[in-house]
Amino acid sequence: MRAVLGELTAALTAHGTAVLVAPPGTGKTSLVPLELAAGGTVLVAEPRRVAARAAARRMAALVGERVGDRVGFSVRGESRRSAATRVEVVTTGLLLRRLQADPELPGVDAVVLDEVHERQTDTDLALAFALDVRATLRPELRLLAMSATAQAQRLSTLLGDAPVVEATGALFDVETVWCPPRPPVQPPLGTRVDPRLLDAVADTVRRALTETDHDVLVFLPGAAEIGGVQRRLGGLDVDVRPLHGRLPAAEQDAALTSGPRRRVVLATDVAESSLTVPGVRVVVDAGLARTPRVDLSRGLGALVTVPASQAATTQRAGRAGREGPGRVYRLWSETEHARRPAAPEPEMATADLTAVALELASWGAPGGTGLALLDPPPEAAMTVAGETLRTLGAVDAEGRVTDRGRRLAAVGAHPRLARALVDGAPLAGRRRAAEVVALLSADSSPRSDDLVAALREARGGRGGRDSGAWRDEVARLERAVPDVRRTDLTDDQAAGLVTALAHPEWLARRRPRTERTYLLAAGTGAELPQGTALAGAEWIAVAAADRAPGRRDARVRLAVALDQGTALEAGDHTDGPEVLWRDGDVRAARVERLGAIVLTERPLPDPDPALVAAAVAEGLRAEGLSLLRWTPAATSLRERLAAAHAGLGDPWPDVDDGALRSALGATPQVQAARSRADLRRLDVVAALRALVPWQVAGTLEEAVPEKVVVPGGTGHRVDYANPESPTASMRVQEAFGWSETPTVAGRPLRLELLSPARRVVATTGDLAGFWTTGYPTVRSELKGRYPKHPWPEDPARAVPTRRAKPRP
Repeated sequence: MRAVLGELTAALTAHGTAVLVAPPGTGKTSLVPLELAAGGTVLVAEPRRVAARAAARRMAALVGERVGDRVGFSVRGESRRSAATRVEVVTTGLLLRRLQADPELPGVDAVVLDEVHERQTDTDLALAFALDVRATLRPELRLLAMSATAQAQRLSTLLGDAPVVEATGALFDVETVWCPPRPPVQPPLGTRVDPRLLDAVADTVRRALTETDHDVLVFLPGAAEIGGVQRRLGGLDVDVRPLHGRLPAAEQDAALTSGPRRRVVLATDVAESSLTVPGVRVVVDAGLARTPRVDLSRGLGALVTVPASQAATTQRAGRAGREGPGRVYRLWSETEHARRPAAPEPEMATADLTAVALELASWGAPGGTGLALLDPPPEAAMTVAGETLRTLGAVDAEGRVTDRGRRLAAVGAHPRLARALVDGAPLAGRRRAAEVVALLSADSSPRSDDLVAALREARGGRGGRDSGAWRDEVARLERAVPDVRRTDLTDDQAAGLVTALAHPEWLARRRPRTERTYLLAAGTGAELPQGTALAGAEWIAVAAADRAPGRRDARVRLAVALDQGTALEAGDHTDGPEVLWRDGDVRAARVERLGAIVLTERPLPDPDPALVAAAVAEGLRAEGLSLLRWTPAATSLRERLAAAHAGLGDPWPDVDDGALRSALGATPQVQAARSRADLRRLDVVAALRALVPWQVAGTLEEAVPEKVVVPGGTGHRVDYANPESPTASMRVQEAFGWSETPTVAGRPLRLELLSPARRVVATTGDLAGFWTTGYPTVRSELKGRYPKHPWPEDPARAVPTRRAKPRP
C-alpha cells in the first residue's frame, strides 16, 4: 500500500476524486487517511461502529498517540475527538446526519468512503450526497472511494471518470478445506438456521484447533448463531470471544485483542473486510450471510439468511492469510461454491427503502432525482416507501420533506420507529417510549416473542450481552425528544401503544375459534408460534414478522398484547358508510373497522347513489361484461363498433373488454343500476349507441352496415367478428356487375365468393383484380361442373343472378 500512496495523493490533488482498489490486509483503512491528513482534515466513513472504533485505534497506534488526539472517532452514542483531531472515523450513518445538517462539511478537506463494495444503502447515499456537494457547494472537497473488490470502472464513471489506483495485496497463501456437514443439513429459512449446522461449525472449530496452532476466526450469520456455537464450545481451553455490532465496545475490543491463550473469535460479517483480527491464521466459514428482504405486497420486511456470495467468502478466507500462510475450512462443497452468486446484491435492491426515501427527500431530491447513485432505487419499493412517508406526515403529496419529516429523520432511527418515539413519548412517557423503540431497533431478536417480557429482561440486565447496547440506545433516544411527565399507562399498555404507533398496519385481532391465528389490519393473516405466552390474546400489536416462502400467513416473531381501545387509538380507525361490490352484488352497510379488521357492520338502507354507482362500476370492472345480457343485436352492434374503431379510428369508440368496462361504467344507464339484477335488465344496445359521439352517430349504417347490397339488389350480412377484416359471403354469380370492391369501415370489404354449392372458391379484397386474374381459373374449373349456371367471360359487365340459366 505504501508504494501507491504518492500516486493516490497526486490523483486526488489533480482530479479531486479517485478510486482505490485494494484487497483486505493491505492497510488501506489505516495508511491512506493518515497520508491524506497532510493536506487537511480527513473524514473517514466506515459501514459499522466496530470497524470505525478499530480503525481509529489502529491509526492512533501508528502515530503513537491516544485515540482522540490527532486520530479520533464518532459513532452513535460515543465520540472521542478533540481540537487536535485531523482524522475522524465515523459510521456512514453518522456521515449522512452531518451532511443533512450542514452539507458544506465545514473544516473537512477530504472524505474517504471505505468498503464501498459492500453496497449498503447508507454508503450509496453518502457517496451520492458527497458528489452533489462537490458539484454544487465544495468543488475543492476531495473524495476517495475505497473498495476491496474490483468495481473500479463503475465507481470511476460515477465519480466523473476519476483515476483508479490499484494496490496489490501482500496476502499469504491460504489452503482451502471443503468440509460440508454429513449428513446434509436443511437450508436456512428466514432467520432460522438448522441447529445441525451449528453442531458442524463447533466440530470444525475443534478440528481446526487440533490441526493448527493459531487463533481461529469463525464467520456466522448473526448474534443468535454466535451464541449457539459459543455454548457448544464450552469447556475448551481457549478464549471464545463473540464479535458483532450489538456488543458493548469493551467486549468488541476484547475480541480484537490478542491474549496469552489461543482465541476463537465468533464473528458476523463485521470481520469480513475493514477489521483486523490479529493472531488469526485459521478461518472457519459457515457460508451464510444475513440480508434485508421486503415483501412489498404485504409490507413485511425482515433479515433473511442466504448463502454468502463468492466475493464475500473470498474476503473471509483472506483473513487467514494476513500474517502468514493460513487455512480456511468451508462448510460447503466446492461444487456448491461454483453455484453461489458472484457478489451480494446491493442493499438498495432488496431492502425496505422507507429510510432511504426520507433521506432523499430531506436532501431535496425525492426519489433520487438528479443524484449520482450507483443503482437507482427500484420503482416499486420507492412507491411503497413514499406512501409510508406520506402516511407518517414526513413528506407532502409531491414527495417533499415536511418539518415533521425532518424531525423524524433527526431521531436517527427508521422513520416508523422515529414516529413511534415522537408520538409515543407524550402518551407513554419519554423513558418508556425510548425503551420500546430501542428494543424494536435492535439488530438481534429477543429470546421471547413477548415484547413486554423482553423489555423486563433488558431492564434487569438479563437480555444477554445486548443489554449494555440497549441501555446506550435508550439514553440516545431519550435525548431526541422532549421530556414529559410519566403517564398513568402500565408497562403493557405503554409497550402496546408505542409498538402500534410504529406498525399500525400490524395491529391484529384473533380470528374466531382460534388461539394463535390473527388478521392484521393490513389484511394479511398472521400466526403466533407454538408455546407462546401471547396465545389467546384478543388483540396484539406485532413488532416483527416475516413470511416463509410458500406460506400464506405471516409468522409473528415479536408482539405485545393490548386492548381494543389502545388499538383504535393507534391504528386507522374508521366508522362510516361503505357501498361495495362484494360476493357478486352491491352491498351497502355502515362499517366500523380498523384497516381490514371489521369491528361492527350494520345494513345501510338508503346508500348514497353516487357510492352505489361506483360499486356497480367496480363490479363491472371486476367480474367483466358477462354481468350484462348480451342479445344477438347487442353482440352485433359491438362487433360493428369495433370494426369502425379499427378501420376509421377516433372518434369511433374503442369497445375491447377493458375500454368497454370503463366506458359503460360512466354511462347513465349503468350509473342508474343499483344491483346485479339491474345490470341484467340493462338495454345494452342503447348503452352502446350512447357511446358513439354525435359527430358520427348518423353515419353508423353507412360506415359499418349490417348488410351489403349486391348489384342484383340482394342484401348480404357483413360478418364483423374480425374487426380488422369485415367479411361478406355470396355466390360468384351474385357479384357479377361489381367492378370495384365495396368499402366497409374505411377499408375494402373482404369477399368470400362461393360456388353454386356454396363452397368457397375464392377470397378477395380486390374484386377488380380477381375478375382479371383469378376468375378465369375459377371459370374453367367450375363451368363444366355447373353448366346450368352462367360463367361469362367479362363478369364485371355481366348481369348478376341468384338463379341457374333457364331451360331452353
